[in-house]
Parts: sequence; structure tokens; C-alpha cells
Amino acid sequence: MTSESDAVKTVAGLMALAARTAPKACGLDSIKIEILIGKEQKALGDNIIAAAKETGMDFLRINGEQVKASDATVLIGVEGTKTLGINCGGCGYASCAEMIQAQKAGKGRDSAYTGPNCVLKISDLGIAVGSAAKTAQINNVDNRIMYTAGFVAMKAGHLKGCSVAYGIPLRASGKSIYFDVQFGH
Repeated sequence: MTSESDAVKTVAGLMALAARTAPKACGLDSIKIEILIGKEQKALGDNIIAAAKETGMDFLRINGEQVKASDATVLIGVEGTKTLGINCGGCGYASCAEMIQAQKAGKGRDSAYTGPNCVLKISDLGIAVGSAAKTAQINNVDNRIMYTAGFVAMKAGHLKGCSVAYGIPLRASGKSIYFDVQFGH
């Protein structure tokens, strides 16, 4: 354990705080947050690599390796299938009730995320993730927002009740492991 990786874990907690206190539509919080380190984080990385083998998408393998090499991973998800009851139509349906009916009709499909989702809840997620990433940046911690880490984490049982999630792996090193990556063809 290095002093830098200890500091990263502290920053992960600050990121969770930033995500929790980020503004939410109607002041209603449907955000869930988990911080993974150690064995849990390695397992997430292994699961992302396994998803690469299942799908043939090489970038998943690279994301999995990056998660495994990180000091911590912050997971942020939202219960996006919940509605606010304001019938804004942002989800593509005329009413929240129609959105819920569409969710029920689509149950059992095998995709990364379930839906449809409330556009306001998804906006809440974006603001929370942005606030968390900003906190990492302010504290000089290398990070990358990954949808791959989010949907694989949900598939593995993290962030229960969430319909959309992102993972933000964190690392303190002399060069960012998240960028300038050579992807296979």
C-alpha cells in the first residue's frame, strides 16, 4: 500500500460525497454509490474481461485490465425506471404511466441497461457522475468514466435497483493508465 493509493481511497470517499450532494430533479435522490477496492475491484475487472470474450468487443478487455490496475473504483447508478410523475415526455412516452407500461413490456430483454428510463433521473446520474469526476480531477487523481464498469457491476449484483450505472476507476501514477491505450483490431 502506497501513500498515493491511500490518498486515492480518500478521494473516492470525497467523490461519493460529491455524487450524493449533486443536485437532483425535484430534490428526490435515486442515486446509489459503491466504492470497490481489493478483491471486489479485481472481480469486477475479471467480469469486464469475461464480457469482452462473450461479446468480442476488445475495448471491454482493456477496460477490465484498467479496473484491475486501479487503486479504487467508484460505482454510481440510478433507479432510472422510477418516475417523478410529472409526465414531461422526455423518456419518449406521453406519460409516466406509459413509460412504466413500456418497461413491463420489455422485461427479460438482454441488454446492458433496462429501460425506458426517466430522462430526469438519467440527468441526475449525469450530474452525479460529473460531480464525482470533477472531484477526482481537482484532487489530481487519474480517472475515466466507464459505462462498461457500470453495466458489468450491475450484472454482478452491485447497485441493486439501478437501471443505469457508470464506474469511475481511479489511479495515482506517473502516467494515466486510462488514455493513450492501443486497442486491438
